[in-house]
Amino acid sequence: MAEQAAGLGRVADTYIWLYAEPSFRAPRLARLTRDTLLNIQARVLSDDGPAHNPLWYELPDGFVHSGRIQPVRWEPQRPTSAIPEGGGIFEVSVPFTRTYRKPDPASDPLYRLYFQSTAWVEALVEGADGRAWYRLLDDLLNVRYYARAEHLRRVHPEELAPISPHIPASEKLLKVSLAEQEVRAYERGKLVLRTRIASGVASRKPISNGIPTETPRGRFHIDMKMPLRHMGNGRLTPDPEAYELPGVPWVSYFTSTGVGFHGTYWHADFGRPMSHGCVNMRPEEAKWIFRWSAPISVPDTRLQSGRGTLVIIY
Repeated sequence: MAEQAAGLGRVADTYIWLYAEPSFRAPRLARLTRDTLLNIQARVLSDDGPAHNPLWYELPDGFVHSGRIQPVRWEPQRPTSAIPEGGGIFEVSVPFTRTYRKPDPASDPLYRLYFQSTAWVEALVEGADGRAWYRLLDDLLNVRYYARAEHLRRVHPEELAPISPHIPASEKLLKVSLAEQEVRAYERGKLVLRTRIASGVASRKPISNGIPTETPRGRFHIDMKMPLRHMGNGRLTPDPEAYELPGVPWVSYFTSTGVGFHGTYWHADFGRPMSHGCVNMRPEEAKWIFRWSAPISVPDTRLQSGRGTLVIIY
């Protein structure tokens, strides 16, 4: 069954295969490498699955499974100097952009930032090339680096207005089913959001930090929110294959070991465990939970804490 849906997709893995038909059993036609941009002509729900995610994309010359494709858009922005004192939240508005040590494309390259990832922007500056650049602050390493200003858009405070603020925090509830790989949000017992997730994969080896990679079961409360978080090993590197995930968006933590809900730009394979423990979600749905749940996050605040919405994981 095909559904017309023209758009762009980005290969979000080291490589994927292009198939002759929407099936992993079909002949392979080509290998597509990371950050290749794809012209998506239609969405296809394949009878060959996989069962957790049967969505495939039809391209001009074949089919790719959606699990490792990030839907993206090309929406360059007009640079703005209207940045709050101390910095503000911005979002990448193009498929990806390269960052640099200095506002100069001839300087040392650093991370690629991907569509719908978020960044803390401190200032608008003129680069060595005469173009506008933003100075970014890395929240994990506390280092500054630069990105082309037209590749990021300002997240305005009204976009983060609380959802259903008239409902007391005690009457909001999040339930996560690990068996069904779903999260459900309730207001006074009424279901207001239901969507697929990707929870943590249990590790087969001892964990160096002692923190299990399987999403924990039990009762928790959201107690800390961050609009962006650099996750990974914490290295400055230009290597797109390194385990570095700067700008993970809309993080709502509910354990002291750093497990939480957050947006995901490195896969779209929801419906099965995929993470190191967190609850992976589509960025727009993680943003919804960020806005809907307590504690309420103040716009352009890098961290908000307080005992908030109840989370039950089973």
